[in-house]
Parts: sequence; structure tokens; C-alpha cells
Amino acid sequence: MRPPSSLPRFAAALLFAFISGTAVAGAQQYEPLAASVRAALHKAVSDAAAPALPIPDAGERAQWLAEMSRRLQKRIPDASYRTELLTSIHYEATRAGLDPQLVLGLIQVESNFRKYAISSAGARGYMQVMPFWLKVMERPDDNLFHLRTNLRYGCTILRHYLDIEKGNLFRALGRYNGSLGKAEYPNLVRAAWEKHWSWQPEQLAAGAVASATTPAN
Repeated sequence: MRPPSSLPRFAAALLFAFISGTAVAGAQQYEPLAASVRAALHKAVSDAAAPALPIPDAGERAQWLAEMSRRLQKRIPDASYRTELLTSIHYEATRAGLDPQLVLGLIQVESNFRKYAISSAGARGYMQVMPFWLKVMERPDDNLFHLRTNLRYGCTILRHYLDIEKGNLFRALGRYNGSLGKAEYPNLVRAAWEKHWSWQPEQLAAGAVASATTPAN
């Protein structure tokens, strides 16, 4: 999907990190949580259902995976691992009620798809999850460098922040990065989402139909 509104032009300094492929990792801030919220987050992370690409139409599944794999190839050359990563991203994002394309944009900004990235604040992995979340979730032995674990934590945390902010993505992204109220990080994520990861399956489907019905020369 595309972001809900078109991206405005940003100053060159703001886009430098995004264009150059540099990760802009921040740090979620620890906030005391109500027992009910803590329990819900723990349950969300504990559910370990096997990942699958949750796109009902087989043709669209194949199109999405092929197109996203093409876009990610320069960053992750290994085709098998690329498929595993993309499938897991789509699964975990959908499971958390997030747009997978948004999560792809966020990962690009947070870690530039580096599995073992560590920020200066200590955030870890693809989605730059802060280690204090292991205590919050009461799962101290979880490995935040594990692909599925990192994605599940990251998507669960972003969903939590969206709920806190009543669906306000700008503020939720600010919380995720530890920069609430500042525009730079949300704008970078939206830029990555729009420029590199937007997805319009209906357009591809229409193009496929047009190609199939066009007489050969």
C-alpha cells in the first residue's frame, strides 16, 4: 500500500541519511505500563505461530514476494534468506495490524536491513528494539538478534504505540524512535515507505490482464 498522503519535499539535510542508506536508529523510552497492558504485550510476543505470507490470492502472493525480493536484493543478496525475511516481515506486520510496507520502510531507516545492527543507545536488530523490552515482556532469555523475535517485538511495540496514540502514526513513530514530537524520524520512515516500498497490487493485476489480452504482433 501507499502511505495515506503524498510525501512533501524535505530539506537536503533531512534526506541525506535516507538517500545514502544510513540507518537512523533511535531508542524507545521506558514507560511504566499497567499490568493489563504488560500482560497483553507478553501474550503477543509469546505466540509463536509459524510464519506464512498472509495474502489470500496466490497470484498476488507471488507478485508481492517477487517484487519486494527484487527491491531488497542489493541489501540482502541471498535469495533464500531474503524470502524468509520478507515472509516474516509480512506475517508479523499483518499479525500486529500494521501495513507490511510501513514496516519495510521503518526497517530501512532503523537498521538498513542489518540483522546485527546495534545503535549507540543499545537498540538491536532489524527493528532496533531496546533490551528493556525483554524485562517488560518478562522474557529475559529472548534473543533480539533472532529474525522472528526481533520482528515480533518491533511490530508489537509499534502497534502498542499506535494504540496509545489512537492511531496517530506520526506520534507513534516518534515514540518508537524515542523522538516524540520531532518530525525528522517519522518523515524519514514515510519517505522510505513511499519511495522504496509502496505497493499497489491492483495496478499490477490490471497490467497483467492488459498484457494477457493484448494481441501479439
